[in-house]
Amino acid sequence: MRVSAATTAERILPERLAARARPYLEAFDRLAFGTGERSHAARMSLTAFVVRVASAVIAFASQVFLARWMGGFEYGVFVLVWTAILILGSLSCLGFNTAMIRFIPEYRGQGRQSDLRGVLLGSRVIVLAASTVVALAGAAMIHVLSDRIEPHHVVPFLLGMICLPMMGLSDLMQGVARGHAWALHAMLPTYILRPLLLLVLMVGAVATGAPANAETAMYAAIVATYATTLFQLVTVSNRAEREAQPVKRAFAMRGWLVVSLPVFLIEGFIYILTNADVLMVGFFLPPPDVAVYFATVKTLALVHFVYFAVRAGVAQRFAGLMHGDRPDELAAFAHDTVRWTFWPTLAMAALLLAAGEPLLRLFGSEFTAGYPLLFVLVAGVVARAVVGPAESVLTMGGHQNACARVYALVLAVNVGLNCLLIPRYGLWGAAIATAVAMVCEAALLALTVRRKIGIDMWMGAAAPPVRGS
Repeated sequence: MRVSAATTAERILPERLAARARPYLEAFDRLAFGTGERSHAARMSLTAFVVRVASAVIAFASQVFLARWMGGFEYGVFVLVWTAILILGSLSCLGFNTAMIRFIPEYRGQGRQSDLRGVLLGSRVIVLAASTVVALAGAAMIHVLSDRIEPHHVVPFLLGMICLPMMGLSDLMQGVARGHAWALHAMLPTYILRPLLLLVLMVGAVATGAPANAETAMYAAIVATYATTLFQLVTVSNRAEREAQPVKRAFAMRGWLVVSLPVFLIEGFIYILTNADVLMVGFFLPPPDVAVYFATVKTLALVHFVYFAVRAGVAQRFAGLMHGDRPDELAAFAHDTVRWTFWPTLAMAALLLAAGEPLLRLFGSEFTAGYPLLFVLVAGVVARAVVGPAESVLTMGGHQNACARVYALVLAVNVGLNCLLIPRYGLWGAAIATAVAMVCEAALLALTVRRKIGIDMWMGAAAPPVRGS
């Protein structure tokens, strides 16, 4: 017998109050107990949302502690290096971390077990090889150019290269878990376990006498990354192999690359676009300014995580609807995801602007200089939320090339504006450039989805009729 919030309310509440609450409780029942794919996707998005809330809190707290211990200069060095390593780790997946979200439901739905087993193994080999090559090439480049790189960056960057192979595999395992709709396996290791481990290891190192500098933080990051990735390999990879039928593997390398390489460009553009402002600030301005800007961006993540949570929860559902040839359901679900993204983002934006200055003061008194920048950056995030996870519709629907062109253009706008504005206006220039790029991203994605798929995917669009659950 299934528990129902609506039925329970009718039993324990006065009739008039129960009648008013019934529509909301029935909506909750559909979310919590619905058996349809739409309800399942909503639960996955909600799970992702809760995990990302916890992740944002943990990440924010850990960055506050790191900034307090390390001081503005060393903290600025660490966040610049760590941001660069996160981008390289994602790029070294060659797009397989997102392509797996499409391959797995497609192969399972079509009964192609040989292809499924092949891509599970082949993707691990490809990503490990690619990330190792990137790490070795990066280390060699740092060694050759060490006389041209500022001395305080050399050793942290070399240590960061040690993280790369496991960083790439970690992103891939997240994609495998999302492809199977294992929300907790997809989110917990990367967004909860790794930052917690990094913080605990840093605390332990400093407590035992290690200097609170960027090098110590990178050593902690290496251990946290390797431990988290090994855990993912044991849990996610082994479970995926067990659930696949024990048939001979088929390696459709050409087909994989046709899908994954455009996705690689999209993911690369998204990652660089998301972090371009931090990297450009690091290029033009000294480490203390990098520290202030990064703290501001980390505070902004308390709003931006809504979009990432919805995106993580719905991509697998989009893939299923695309390959199931259900245009009405696809349009209705796309409209749902826009609402799931926009309204929580708007609410979180208002809360952040009200509490932004005290939050930044937690990093140190000098970090409150970033508070005025939040108004510009928040405007960009809200504008981006107007179209929801539109890039997921394009990628899962086979329009990854068009999506890649959109992000290439947006990245060019972002980098160009940063190069133009940061030397003139400092951190304000970075904030303005980032916000303008987000507005361009939203407009171009909405136009591309309308042209390629025929869906008006933006907050002002009329809701299409819903058929099924």
